[in-house]
Amino acid sequence: MNVLVTGSTGLIGSAVVSFLKGGGHQIRCVRRVGPANRVDAGSWDPDSGRMSDDSVAGVDAVIHLCGAGIANRRWSAARKRRLRSSRIDSTRLLSETIARASSPPRVLVCASAIGFYGSRGDERLTEMAAQGDGFLADLCHEWEAAAEPARVDGLRVVHLRIGIVLSSAGGALRMMLPAFKAGVGGVLGSGEQYMSWVALDDLLEIILAALTDEGMKGPVNAVAPGALTNREFTKTLGRVLRRPTIVPVPGFAIRTLFGEMGKEILLASTRVEPTVLTERGFINSYPILEGALRHVLRRA
Repeated sequence: MNVLVTGSTGLIGSAVVSFLKGGGHQIRCVRRVGPANRVDAGSWDPDSGRMSDDSVAGVDAVIHLCGAGIANRRWSAARKRRLRSSRIDSTRLLSETIARASSPPRVLVCASAIGFYGSRGDERLTEMAAQGDGFLADLCHEWEAAAEPARVDGLRVVHLRIGIVLSSAGGALRMMLPAFKAGVGGVLGSGEQYMSWVALDDLLEIILAALTDEGMKGPVNAVAPGALTNREFTKTLGRVLRRPTIVPVPGFAIRTLFGEMGKEILLASTRVEPTVLTERGFINSYPILEGALRHVLRRA
């Protein structure tokens, strides 16, 4: 396939590009340019709503991974605006460009997140679960809705609600490693909040399945089948690293340090099940956390 990829320099995007190229696919990466630059088939400026129709010409599929880092810093009002615009505005611009193309791609695979469900305790959440409460839930809902122009135009649109991506190259796990390797890792808050995760290698296979499985559309929970509590996750990571995990971080400290971001990401409980993937016959190569951690950390 000839595949257009946005967000190709991020953790997932760079891995997707290498993975698909290795499978013989042709990749067109769209780079972000400033307002003073001209946009062409290889560039766009989502902030000013500029994208050339040539960007999607001759493309079979689009993978949209663009978005500012959710957990990079506290959520000020300005940061929230950036998180929204980098996802919602870019998705709408891409979808509108696709919709007016004379020969549009067949499928649009958009990143979303399990934050759609909000914090739901131990409730088992399938793709049929309603939207939750909070900033992240609202953000994910509008993010997915922004792809409506492509959907109305007849494209098969897949929204991958991605969980915590396990990779030593970046993301949440890389942020955890220094403390855990030093023997000062521990549970966050009560430790009873559920964490839904996926190994990066499995996520790449899920993205490929979304590109090629004509029956896959709408929301898809991109997670492993075994969500665990933060306490279980912490003990497993400590065991893999052969380090103690006896230094807890109280919930009030997390809320003080990280504010709303800490509450919605670090302390939220989201027990997500990959129902659509299971029904489509997808099998995770790393369904058990300990095996997934040993795999991703083997070179860390």
